[in-house]
Amino acid sequence: MAIERILEAPLPDEEPYFNTLRPRRLDDCIGQNAVREQLRIALDAARGRREPLDHVLLDGPPGLGKTTLAHVIAHEMNRNIRITSGPAISKQGDLMMILTQLDTGDVLFVDEIHRLNKAVEEFLYPALEDFRVDYTTETGIGGRTVNFSLRRFTFIGATTRAGMLSAALRDRFGLALHLKFYSTDELVQIVRRNAALLEVRADADALERLAARSRGTPRIVNRLLRRVRDYADVRGDGVLTTRIVDAALDVMQVDCRGLDENDRGYLMALIRHYDGGPAGVEALAATLGQERDTLEDVVEPYLLQIGFVIRTRQGRVARPAAYEHLKLPPPARDWQPGLFELDASP
Repeated sequence: MAIERILEAPLPDEEPYFNTLRPRRLDDCIGQNAVREQLRIALDAARGRREPLDHVLLDGPPGLGKTTLAHVIAHEMNRNIRITSGPAISKQGDLMMILTQLDTGDVLFVDEIHRLNKAVEEFLYPALEDFRVDYTTETGIGGRTVNFSLRRFTFIGATTRAGMLSAALRDRFGLALHLKFYSTDELVQIVRRNAALLEVRADADALERLAARSRGTPRIVNRLLRRVRDYADVRGDGVLTTRIVDAALDVMQVDCRGLDENDRGYLMALIRHYDGGPAGVEALAATLGQERDTLEDVVEPYLLQIGFVIRTRQGRVARPAAYEHLKLPPPARDWQPGLFELDASP
């Protein structure tokens, strides 16, 4: 099972599954305590004033619940939600059609907002700030600009690359919330709740084993729960045990730290081809036959989080923990502080 398959957004056939598991209220959400507290205060204040919620920016690695939080916000405000993505809005007319269909207080959720076309982004500014747009009806010398007033709405942008957003766009969000990876205990709570919703019988140890291999990501624990449930129905008696979980994840090539073949391939390329680094991300992408964005958005965040890789100004470097996990001889270099200059950029 490739990393894109594990971490990608729900496919059409998976939508009913994920919608069944998605919490509808803020009190039903697990983890992200600081984010939930900020949202709770903002929601209570907006409801108290009977106003739409301020615009919200959600950033963090894939699968941490940005779309779920957008649905929760809409449900808490008792308003409709319209969902789209940055790449899907290719021209101003696409955005104009969406904005004019929103009622007062409705939520517009745009995923991958960092991929918005520059002209579309600039067209969005007055809509976010003054709830109006200046739309040019025709091009050329006969074109004319019409000012449209919009109903006041809540805009929610989601991104895995907050550093790629322009300062002008970031400044138009009243709330900027960063989602972090979940702890194993939080994932155990999530998978226990979802197993109950799906009426899956499971041992407590089996759920903890499943959570520990889910890379700190709710989307992955939900996806793995579905696959392990299928394995238990076919190769067992339908009950999730540690033996069933281990066997199912072995089939999917997900190891004890939640790494799959693409993660291990990344580490092996860094260690074998580049002597553990430093190696540039472009060189690694070419070696692996992957897109740079895939490595930076999907593969690297968790490897950085668990200390298998560090990102320096000279390039990516494999840490001793990665060698130990892959059962490879440790690097010959002396890991002293200051050996490499860390890259603090996003």
